[in-house]
Amino acid sequence: MSLTPLRIAMWSGPRNISTALMRAWENRDDCVVWDEPLYGYYLDATGIPHPGAAEVIADQGTDAETIIATCTGDIPGGKAIFYQKHMTLHLLPELDRGWLSALVNCFLIREPEAVIASYAAVRSDVTLADIGFVQQAELFEQVCNMTGEIPLVIDSREFLLEPETMLRAICARLGIEFSPKMLSWPAGPRDSDGIWAKYWYDSVWNSTGFAPYREKPFQLNQREQDIASEARPYYETLYRQRLQP
Repeated sequence: MSLTPLRIAMWSGPRNISTALMRAWENRDDCVVWDEPLYGYYLDATGIPHPGAAEVIADQGTDAETIIATCTGDIPGGKAIFYQKHMTLHLLPELDRGWLSALVNCFLIREPEAVIASYAAVRSDVTLADIGFVQQAELFEQVCNMTGEIPLVIDSREFLLEPETMLRAICARLGIEFSPKMLSWPAGPRDSDGIWAKYWYDSVWNSTGFAPYREKPFQLNQREQDIASEARPYYETLYRQRLQP
Protein backbone atom coordinates (compact mmCIF):
# COMPACT_ATOMS: atom_id res chain seq x y z
CA MET A 1 0.00 0.00 0.00
CA SER A 2 1.37 3.43 -0.93
CA LEU A 3 1.94 6.01 1.77
CA THR A 4 1.87 8.93 -0.68
CA PRO A 5 1.60 11.85 -0.38
CA LEU A 6 4.82 11.20 1.50
CA ARG A 7 7.06 13.71 3.27
CA ILE A 8 10.44 12.16 4.01
CA ALA A 9 12.92 13.82 6.36
CA MET A 10 16.33 12.17 5.94
CA TRP A 11 18.43 13.15 8.96
CA SER A 12 22.17 12.93 8.40
CA GLY A 13 25.43 14.38 9.61
CA PRO A 14 27.81 16.16 7.23
CA ARG A 15 30.18 14.38 4.81
CA ASN A 16 27.91 11.44 4.22
CA ILE A 17 26.23 10.27 0.99
CA SER A 18 23.29 12.55 1.78
CA THR A 19 23.59 14.66 -1.37
CA ALA A 20 23.99 11.63 -3.64
CA LEU A 21 20.92 10.10 -2.00
CA MET A 22 19.04 13.35 -2.62
CA ARG A 23 20.03 13.03 -6.30
CA ALA A 24 18.56 9.53 -6.40
CA TRP A 25 15.21 10.72 -5.03
CA GLU A 26 15.10 13.79 -7.27
CA ASN A 27 15.55 11.57 -10.30
CA ARG A 28 12.16 9.98 -9.61
CA ASP A 29 9.30 11.43 -11.63
CA ASP A 30 7.05 11.65 -8.58
CA CYS A 31 9.44 13.39 -6.17
CA VAL A 32 10.61 16.91 -5.34
CA VAL A 33 13.58 17.53 -3.01
CA TRP A 34 14.71 20.27 -0.62
CA ASP A 35 18.37 20.66 0.29
CA GLU A 36 19.00 21.41 4.00
CA PRO A 37 16.01 23.66 4.72
CA LEU A 38 17.27 24.81 8.13
CA TYR A 39 20.89 25.59 7.18
CA GLY A 40 20.43 29.38 7.02
CA TYR A 41 18.53 29.38 10.31
CA TYR A 42 21.30 27.33 11.93
CA LEU A 43 24.13 29.58 10.72
CA ASP A 44 22.30 32.73 11.76
CA ALA A 45 21.44 31.38 15.20
CA THR A 46 24.89 29.99 16.00
CA GLY A 47 27.23 32.37 14.18
CA ILE A 48 29.41 29.42 13.18
CA PRO A 49 31.79 30.46 10.35
CA HIS A 50 30.94 27.99 7.60
CA PRO A 51 32.11 28.69 4.03
CA GLY A 52 29.76 31.17 2.39
CA ALA A 53 27.71 31.62 5.58
CA ALA A 54 26.38 35.06 4.65
CA GLU A 55 25.24 33.76 1.25
CA VAL A 56 23.49 30.81 2.82
CA ILE A 57 21.67 32.95 5.38
CA ALA A 58 20.53 35.38 2.70
CA ASP A 59 19.38 32.57 0.40
CA GLN A 60 17.73 30.21 2.88
CA GLY A 61 16.22 32.70 5.27
CA THR A 62 16.18 32.42 9.05
CA ASP A 63 12.49 32.15 9.97
CA ALA A 64 12.28 28.61 11.32
CA GLU A 65 8.47 28.70 11.62
CA THR A 66 8.06 29.53 7.93
CA ILE A 67 10.58 26.84 6.94
CA ILE A 68 8.86 24.22 9.10
CA ALA A 69 5.45 25.16 7.66
CA THR A 70 6.84 24.47 4.18
CA CYS A 71 8.33 21.16 5.30
CA THR A 72 4.97 19.98 6.60
CA GLY A 73 2.69 21.71 4.09
CA ASP A 74 1.54 20.95 0.57
CA ILE A 75 4.13 19.16 -1.54
CA PRO A 76 5.61 21.57 -4.12
CA GLY A 77 4.76 20.98 -7.76
CA GLY A 78 1.90 18.65 -6.90
CA LYS A 79 4.33 15.74 -6.52
CA ALA A 80 3.51 12.66 -4.46
CA ILE A 81 6.82 12.61 -2.53
CA PHE A 82 8.65 15.46 -0.76
CA TYR A 83 12.21 14.39 0.07
CA GLN A 84 13.93 16.68 2.56
CA LYS A 85 17.67 16.37 3.15
CA HIS A 86 18.22 17.54 6.73
CA MET A 87 21.35 17.87 8.88
CA THR A 88 20.72 16.83 12.48
CA LEU A 89 22.91 19.64 13.83
CA HIS A 90 20.61 22.21 12.19
CA LEU A 91 17.73 21.18 14.47
CA LEU A 92 18.79 23.36 17.39
CA PRO A 93 17.48 22.54 20.90
CA GLU A 94 15.21 25.59 21.03
CA LEU A 95 13.14 24.32 18.09
CA ASP A 96 9.99 22.40 18.97
CA ARG A 97 9.93 18.82 17.70
CA GLY A 98 6.18 18.41 17.34
CA TRP A 99 6.25 19.14 13.59
CA LEU A 100 8.27 15.98 13.00
CA SER A 101 5.10 13.91 13.46
CA ALA A 102 3.97 15.16 10.03
CA LEU A 103 7.04 13.60 8.40
CA VAL A 104 8.45 10.12 7.90
CA ASN A 105 11.76 10.54 9.70
CA CYS A 106 14.71 8.46 8.48
CA PHE A 107 18.35 8.41 9.54
CA LEU A 108 21.48 8.17 7.40
CA ILE A 109 24.60 7.21 9.34
CA ARG A 110 28.31 6.84 8.60
CA GLU A 111 31.29 5.75 10.68
CA PRO A 112 32.63 8.74 12.64
CA GLU A 113 36.24 8.21 11.55
CA ALA A 114 35.21 8.54 7.90
CA VAL A 115 33.05 11.59 8.60
CA ILE A 116 35.81 13.40 10.47
CA ALA A 117 38.47 12.65 7.87
CA SER A 118 36.24 14.02 5.13
CA TYR A 119 35.01 17.02 7.13
CA ALA A 120 38.50 18.06 8.23
CA ALA A 121 39.56 18.27 4.59
CA VAL A 122 37.02 21.05 4.04
CA ARG A 123 36.83 22.81 7.41
CA SER A 124 39.53 22.75 10.07
CA ASP A 125 39.06 22.47 13.85
CA VAL A 126 36.20 19.99 13.68
CA THR A 127 34.27 19.47 16.92
CA LEU A 128 31.89 16.78 18.12
CA ALA A 129 28.98 19.20 17.74
CA ASP A 130 29.97 19.89 14.10
CA ILE A 131 29.47 16.31 12.99
CA GLY A 132 26.02 15.79 14.47
CA PHE A 133 26.31 12.34 16.05
CA VAL A 134 25.00 13.37 19.47
CA GLN A 135 22.14 15.29 17.89
CA GLN A 136 21.30 12.38 15.61
CA ALA A 137 21.07 9.90 18.49
CA GLU A 138 18.91 12.29 20.52
CA LEU A 139 16.59 12.88 17.57
CA PHE A 140 16.36 9.16 16.90
CA GLU A 141 15.20 8.58 20.47
CA GLN A 142 12.70 11.41 20.22
CA VAL A 143 11.22 9.98 17.03
CA CYS A 144 11.01 6.53 18.61
CA ASN A 145 9.13 7.98 21.57
CA MET A 146 6.89 10.10 19.35
CA THR A 147 5.84 7.28 17.01
CA GLY A 148 6.28 4.18 19.16
CA GLU A 149 8.23 2.66 16.25
CA ILE A 150 11.87 2.24 15.21
CA PRO A 151 12.49 4.63 12.29
CA LEU A 152 14.37 3.67 9.16
CA VAL A 153 18.17 3.75 9.60
CA ILE A 154 20.53 3.46 6.62
CA ASP A 155 24.26 2.86 7.00
CA SER A 156 26.10 4.54 4.12
CA ARG A 157 28.84 1.92 3.88
CA GLU A 158 26.35 -0.93 3.59
CA PHE A 159 24.25 1.14 1.19
CA LEU A 160 27.19 1.68 -1.19
CA LEU A 161 28.00 -2.02 -1.19
CA GLU A 162 24.54 -2.77 -2.69
CA PRO A 163 22.77 0.44 -3.79
CA GLU A 164 19.96 -1.18 -5.76
CA THR A 165 19.20 -3.76 -3.07
CA MET A 166 19.14 -1.03 -0.45
CA LEU A 167 17.01 1.36 -2.49
CA ARG A 168 14.50 -1.39 -3.17
CA ALA A 169 14.36 -2.18 0.54
CA ILE A 170 13.99 1.49 1.46
CA CYS A 171 11.12 1.95 -0.99
CA ALA A 172 9.43 -1.20 0.29
CA ARG A 173 9.75 0.03 3.86
CA LEU A 174 8.21 3.37 2.84
CA GLY A 175 5.37 1.73 0.94
CA ILE A 176 6.26 3.06 -2.51
CA GLU A 177 7.44 1.48 -5.74
CA PHE A 178 11.15 1.38 -6.52
CA SER A 179 12.19 3.33 -9.61
CA PRO A 180 15.32 2.32 -11.57
CA LYS A 181 15.83 6.05 -12.20
CA MET A 182 17.12 6.30 -8.62
CA LEU A 183 20.34 4.52 -9.59
CA SER A 184 21.79 7.16 -11.93
CA TRP A 185 21.53 10.85 -12.73
CA PRO A 186 23.11 13.49 -15.00
CA ALA A 187 26.43 14.94 -13.84
CA GLY A 188 26.67 18.58 -12.81
CA PRO A 189 24.83 20.99 -10.52
CA ARG A 190 21.07 21.10 -10.03
CA ASP A 191 18.78 24.03 -9.37
CA SER A 192 17.78 22.22 -6.18
CA ASP A 193 21.35 22.32 -4.80
CA GLY A 194 21.89 24.68 -1.91
CA ILE A 195 23.85 27.84 -2.66
CA TRP A 196 26.68 26.32 -0.61
CA ALA A 197 27.14 23.52 -3.16
CA LYS A 198 30.22 25.18 -4.70
CA TYR A 199 32.04 24.62 -1.40
CA TRP A 200 30.93 21.05 -0.67
CA TYR A 201 29.49 19.22 -3.71
CA ASP A 202 32.42 18.68 -6.11
CA SER A 203 32.25 14.90 -5.93
CA VAL A 204 28.48 14.80 -6.44
CA TRP A 205 28.67 17.21 -9.37
CA ASN A 206 31.17 14.85 -10.99
CA SER A 207 29.05 11.77 -10.33
CA THR A 208 26.42 10.01 -12.42
CA GLY A 209 25.48 7.44 -9.80
CA PHE A 210 26.59 5.90 -6.54
CA ALA A 211 30.34 5.26 -6.53
CA PRO A 212 31.38 1.74 -5.51
CA TYR A 213 32.41 1.53 -1.87
CA ARG A 214 36.16 1.56 -1.30
CA GLU A 215 37.91 1.08 2.00
CA LYS A 216 40.07 4.11 2.77
CA PRO A 217 42.71 4.52 5.46
CA PHE A 218 41.82 7.41 7.74
CA GLN A 219 44.66 9.70 8.78
CA LEU A 220 43.35 11.34 11.93
CA ASN A 221 45.40 13.32 14.38
CA GLN A 222 45.03 12.60 18.09
CA ARG A 223 42.38 15.28 18.62
CA GLU A 224 40.33 14.00 15.70
CA GLN A 225 40.67 10.41 16.91
CA ASP A 226 39.44 11.47 20.35
CA ILE A 227 36.36 13.07 18.76
CA ALA A 228 35.73 9.90 16.75
CA SER A 229 35.91 7.84 19.95
CA GLU A 230 33.35 10.15 21.58
CA ALA A 231 31.05 9.88 18.58
CA ARG A 232 31.26 6.12 18.10
CA PRO A 233 28.76 5.07 20.84
CA TYR A 234 26.11 7.33 19.28
CA TYR A 235 26.81 5.85 15.85
CA GLU A 236 26.62 2.31 17.19
CA THR A 237 23.27 2.98 18.87
CA LEU A 238 21.73 3.68 15.49
CA TYR A 239 23.81 1.08 13.64
CA ARG A 240 22.19 -1.68 15.70
CA GLN A 241 18.84 -0.60 14.23
CA ARG A 242 19.99 -0.27 10.63
CA LEU A 243 18.08 -1.60 7.65
CA GLN A 244 19.28 -5.09 6.71
CA PRO A 245 17.59 -6.30 3.49
